[in-house]
Amino acid sequence: MDAVVGTVARVRSYAFSGIEAVPVEVQVQIAPGLPQFLVVGMPDKAVAEARERVRGALTSMGLALPARRVVINLAPADLLKEGCHFDLPMALGVLAAMDVLPRDEMAGYAALGELSLDGRLGAVAGVLPAAIAASREGIGLICAAEQGGEAAWAGEIPILAGESLLALINHFRGEQVLNPPEPAGVAQPGHVPDLADVKGMETARRALEIAAAGAHNLLLIGPPGSGKSMLASRLAGVLPDLTPGEALEVGMVHSVAGTLEGGRLFQRPPYREPHHSASQAALTGGGHRASPGEVSLAHRGVLFLDELPEFPKSALEALRAPMESGRTTVARASAHVTYPARFLLVAAMNPCRCGYLGEAARECGRAPRCGQDYQGRISGPILDRIDLTLEVRPMAPSDLSRAGAGESTAKVAARVARARAVQRERYKGSAFATNAEADGLSLALSEGARELAEQAAERLGLSPRGQSRTRRVARTIADLAGKEIVERVHVAEALAFRHRMAGRGQ
Repeated sequence: MDAVVGTVARVRSYAFSGIEAVPVEVQVQIAPGLPQFLVVGMPDKAVAEARERVRGALTSMGLALPARRVVINLAPADLLKEGCHFDLPMALGVLAAMDVLPRDEMAGYAALGELSLDGRLGAVAGVLPAAIAASREGIGLICAAEQGGEAAWAGEIPILAGESLLALINHFRGEQVLNPPEPAGVAQPGHVPDLADVKGMETARRALEIAAAGAHNLLLIGPPGSGKSMLASRLAGVLPDLTPGEALEVGMVHSVAGTLEGGRLFQRPPYREPHHSASQAALTGGGHRASPGEVSLAHRGVLFLDELPEFPKSALEALRAPMESGRTTVARASAHVTYPARFLLVAAMNPCRCGYLGEAARECGRAPRCGQDYQGRISGPILDRIDLTLEVRPMAPSDLSRAGAGESTAKVAARVARARAVQRERYKGSAFATNAEADGLSLALSEGARELAEQAAERLGLSPRGQSRTRRVARTIADLAGKEIVERVHVAEALAFRHRMAGRGQ
């Protein structure tokens, strides 16, 4: 069919800044001139190559581009366009400019999808935030069939999920009907070992419960085999299920990262365990396309860093801002990309490189200097952001064999859920969800608790941040005890968990 010469067909799509979908208008013009296919508007290499995928897809359907000048402009032109998801809107725009598709109907949809040379549609990252953005704009979304269930989480919006470009053409021409997809469902949680398997270690179990109840950062220090990783692996099972809003927020992060398998949302908090060789970009986000890092993939869940001093120093120092603000920003020359990163940090480390500092029969010849050097890899500002520090000692074989099973994960999780419910009610209408996010210095304490907190802060040399975090932990301990007022005993227990590292002080 002949195109209307010089007119412009328009199709909506999106670029991504963090988990925010930024509207992009794909403008296609077919005009007289030498046969060319130009893509302008700051496309990256993947977007620029889309013209060959579009050309190949049209050829596979028996269509050919007119022997004219085809120009595709991605507006706004000063925004960098990245990714193969612009393939589909570009192809639909070309078809609309050729009058194969109705232009007025195309204006009611946004589109994302990768094209293969035979016209099939492939999955791309970012469908969920794009669908939510389309819902806010009051338009529908066109995507690959395998991602229809992911897009359906956006609510009651028109969704066309086709297997191929030909299926979409047939739908708009009334020769085929694409049924609206249903939401993809909830991801099945992985196996989490039960806390009942942990024998003895009552103080460690208590620290785990407090950390889960208030979303407080936790550091476990102990020799190899003392149970640090065993405890950390059981923390995720104690946390309550994600609320619908949290599940959608976590799903958006994983959608942009391309890790939302089958479009299924998380019901359980995510658990991330990066290796200590991870780079700063892998931890906090970055890379060529400023992808989310582990701190964002652990949003509303647990980030477990085993062998903490072995992580690169730059990577550890980059954790400062996310631990404090709950978000991470990737700086680029053209833009700053921000991702949510409200995670519960659980870190584990040996007391020294050999792991046996303090055990005369097993420690190395450099003790205690080796312990000071090893612990010195963790900076004071990082330690100051850790709410609970616990020394984990291995149990004697005789004690281990006689110890009975501890409380199950279900029992501990029930107490944690009650404490979290109290916090949700307390912070209703605010930006806070847990005690770990609250302003600790503004939390109400009894007279005796306040006096103890002030005395301890002066005697131990706690920073204002350390004082605030101690009060937050005390508030969580009071919530677990069902107390409305933070009392002296709660502050005392919170102070007992402040970090005590040989040669480091506060």
